[in-house]
Amino acid sequence: MRVGLFIPCYMDAFEPEVGVATLELLERLGCTVEYPVDQTCCGQPMTNTGCHQDAAAAEALFVKNFSGYEFIVAPSGSCVHQVRVNMTAIEQTPEVRAVRERTFELTEFIHDILKVSEFPWARFPHKIGLHYNCNSLRGINLASPSEIKAVPFSKPRALLEKVAGVEFVEPARWDECCGFGGTFSVFEPAVSVKMGQDKKFMHIARILNGAPA
Repeated sequence: MRVGLFIPCYMDAFEPEVGVATLELLERLGCTVEYPVDQTCCGQPMTNTGCHQDAAAAEALFVKNFSGYEFIVAPSGSCVHQVRVNMTAIEQTPEVRAVRERTFELTEFIHDILKVSEFPWARFPHKIGLHYNCNSLRGINLASPSEIKAVPFSKPRALLEKVAGVEFVEPARWDECCGFGGTFSVFEPAVSVKMGQDKKFMHIARILNGAPA
């Protein structure tokens, strides 16, 4: 399976080890992974700021880089949401539509496309809590949000449950926004920080009240 790997610009700058780990994981799962070297941004920052037409050049370059791949995979729900839902500043040619339809977030690609049933080599003997960014949760449906009355599901958790040693801790109001919101955290830093603190302190309060750490 030939995969085009997209690493978001913020990840390339701040967390490059995530990109390396994504590459290694996909190759271990049998994919032929290629990284177009002149990739830049999906256009999300401009769209988030309300300047959608300014994203046209970034969107066109994304399509140029990834057209022709069987699948495009990115370890970022917000960037995948941008491509699948908001990449509309350019003409919607068959080529553009194909790229949008073939773009997947990493965990949904492993869960829905590769349908991996086990990770026999993996062991992580630690307690973990899952946080879902808003776009991955409510935009591309990686899990069921708490406000929807339906059978709950979580694709990331379903995969992590296959890793030996993992123990899950349920954060209080687990689908509460962390405050990042793309450029929101730049233009409204005080509100963003307070939202992040609230989410953190809700978890601490839950522990103090007797919930497992």
